[in-house]
Amino acid sequence: MRLTPEPALAERQSTYRRLAEELVAPLAAEHDRTERVDRVLFEKLAVEGCLAPLLPERYGGQALDPLAYGLLHEELGRACSATRSLLTVHDMVADTIRRWGSAGQREHWLPRLASGERLAAFALSEPGAGSDAAAVTATAEAVEGGWELTGTKKWISFGQLADLYLVFARTQRGVSALLVERDTPGLTVAPITGMLGTRGAMLAELCFEGCRLPAEALVGPEGRAHPYLTVSSLTLGRYSVAAGSIGIVQGCLEAAAAHAAERGVIAHQLVQRMLADMVVAARAGRLLTLRAGELIGAGSPDAPMAATEAKYFASVAAGNAARDAVQVLGALGCSAESPVARYFRDAKVMEVIEGSNEISQTTIGRFGHAGAGGGLR
Repeated sequence: MRLTPEPALAERQSTYRRLAEELVAPLAAEHDRTERVDRVLFEKLAVEGCLAPLLPERYGGQALDPLAYGLLHEELGRACSATRSLLTVHDMVADTIRRWGSAGQREHWLPRLASGERLAAFALSEPGAGSDAAAVTATAEAVEGGWELTGTKKWISFGQLADLYLVFARTQRGVSALLVERDTPGLTVAPITGMLGTRGAMLAELCFEGCRLPAEALVGPEGRAHPYLTVSSLTLGRYSVAAGSIGIVQGCLEAAAAHAAERGVIAHQLVQRMLADMVVAARAGRLLTLRAGELIGAGSPDAPMAATEAKYFASVAAGNAARDAVQVLGALGCSAESPVARYFRDAKVMEVIEGSNEISQTTIGRFGHAGAGGGLR
């Protein structure tokens, strides 16, 4: 396990920061206010290689190392959590097709997802089921020539804008995954607005009323989407949330330190205590996230647990850092003039998405202790 990024990775993170500050950060307040991210931004990010960058170069990806991917998403999280969240679900779909899709699905969809020609959303959550794929109630019935999909998905990030949905539904053999295009007859998309944080994530409710899908819409073996597809995709999602949460911590630290210095209160011990907590949280959370990235890159069976641990720690750290940053900035921290107010709201969302922190705690408590005494792993 590397305890610090290699110089090349540190240099790459600096590049990612400049990119995020130039393309993403100037629009973050507008995304928060309008609850929407313009498609033009994704076209620009695609040109910079930020859409599905983990994909092999043959599909238009960057073959990016997972460690570098985490650093990219840290900088995106610092700039705008909503944009980072949208890229996450897009990448989760692309990665699932890469891992589990047929040759035809890979050749057709992956270049389009890498170029931004098509945008994708991950449709797992339902009104009565969050990240628990075993609890999905949407159904896909085998019919002549393909499938008939019926059910409702809710809280789907990118749902308002996506061209392609990876939908998890119950089939005769268990939970299966299917690709559904936006213009499929019987599919209606209802925007969800007024969210607390990541307000530009363009959430939607998807209603499938007897949607007829071709046989080749099935991704991977029928009935095997859970746990195989869900574990790999949610591991990537949690890794991104962990990295993005560290970006929030870093953003809060920088804003709080700058304000405290400007107001001449940085020498106050209570202010120093809050800044110290942010510094330690950012560094500790970054190490946990780097560890998860290394294990993902190695294909380790420990990667899902490492991503869960990193996501849990980092999201809690983001909430604490944002709360303290608001205190340091005072009234300014409660206003739209400072990104801290947005960080505060976005941080709470980090504790909910890609598996709530309560689910993370129970998972870590049940299984994570097995390797806790084994040294560096």
